[in-house]
Amino acid sequence: MRVEQLYTKCLAEAAYFIESEGEIAVIDPLREVQPYLDLAKEWNGTIKYIFETHFHADFVSGHLDLSKNTGAPIIYGPDSHPSFDCIVAHDNQEFKLGKVTIRVLHTPGHTPESVTYLLIDENGKEHAIFTGDTLFLGDVGRPDLAIKGNLTQDQLAGMLYDSLRNRIMTLPNETIVYPGHGAGSSCGKNMSSETVGTLGEQKQTNYALRAGLSKEDFIKEVTEGILPPPQYFPKNAMMNKTGYDSYEDVANRGSKALSVEEVKQAMQQGALVLDVRPQDEFLKGHIPSSLFIGLNGTFAMWVGALIEDIKQPLVLIVPEGKEEEAVMRLARVGYDHSIGFLNGGIDSWKAAGEPVETITSIQASELEQIFDTVSLVDVRKPGEWEAEHVDGAQHYPLDFMLNHRDTLDRSKTYHIHCAGGYRSVIAISLLKRWGYKNLIDIAGGFGAIKKTALPVTDFVCSSQK
Repeated sequence: MRVEQLYTKCLAEAAYFIESEGEIAVIDPLREVQPYLDLAKEWNGTIKYIFETHFHADFVSGHLDLSKNTGAPIIYGPDSHPSFDCIVAHDNQEFKLGKVTIRVLHTPGHTPESVTYLLIDENGKEHAIFTGDTLFLGDVGRPDLAIKGNLTQDQLAGMLYDSLRNRIMTLPNETIVYPGHGAGSSCGKNMSSETVGTLGEQKQTNYALRAGLSKEDFIKEVTEGILPPPQYFPKNAMMNKTGYDSYEDVANRGSKALSVEEVKQAMQQGALVLDVRPQDEFLKGHIPSSLFIGLNGTFAMWVGALIEDIKQPLVLIVPEGKEEEAVMRLARVGYDHSIGFLNGGIDSWKAAGEPVETITSIQASELEQIFDTVSLVDVRKPGEWEAEHVDGAQHYPLDFMLNHRDTLDRSKTYHIHCAGGYRSVIAISLLKRWGYKNLIDIAGGFGAIKKTALPVTDFVCSSQK
């Protein structure tokens, strides 16, 4: 028996390969399926089952394409009712895989259809659980992401409490926990950076599993402080439930080289220019009205959070050789309508005499000298802001800008920072699209600011006042 975790850091997502006697099960695959086909060939095995823990909201799964390529059935848990052929397993149903067994444990709470898969080894030992978004290391799944339905957030949280205590915590302490996500995912609020643990460790360290915790207190703690989900979450969940275009078709569409004239025509017809180069290159010159979201950061998450229309036609400005990667990472979160990339990149745009814009970026030391005269805007997440921030700064988190487009004054000049310089450039490009003109980036963000003498309020100091 072999178990391999395939962890994708930019999505904080884990897929799993389980093999026994040449038979393979894949759990929660990503959109692009070729790596799974290649690994099965490397292991001299055959993919027999494709297991889904629930309808994922933060990425589009590869279950349909993988099933089409292998003939393996897709398996969901009770109460799933997808729009395609699959096995809707019942609670405690077992699937044989070589000499091992995979048992379905219905663990509703994160969503009604959520399941945990229990791996029972050759000797009948309860070896591991693949918990999806039911149980993370350090946290549990948020109970507010179900696709429609009549259940409230509190009702789902109560179901999650019962699932954890009656189906998962009764297993042996040495049972290995393989979660669906790690730190950085928006599917929980307190996840560990570790991606593999044991159930015994979680009983000792996970606030949601502590002994003596009542259901009422659990519901309060799990639902307290949950930030609104990114706007693309329900759209991805629905794609996972109802189906989508094949990844091959999406990749072929999006990897077309476009001339300057074709890009201009596409823009006139409503296409959005998405610039995925490093932020330093975007600062030095970009197509007017283009949106920056660099491949060098948590690209897919910010695309999903900030591009409202999941069917928005996209033209890509991409570093040479990164075209296929950009299309793939867009497809992972359901943005399947890239129509191609600018052939020759920004240099071909300039060579054609087309206009470019730049963004002024200053060092934190320069900000220190003019601090008393500037309007400083911090675009980090609420938790980052609450932990520490520059005195007098205005908090305008990038996560929620779509709902607060007119918060700032378009006639003023703003100096904008994030933690390190990536998100501030995203924010500036977004604000420029909305008609803001006088925007200055702080290079190095809050990390650089902290090295200056600028006044910073942190949680410890503010809590003692």
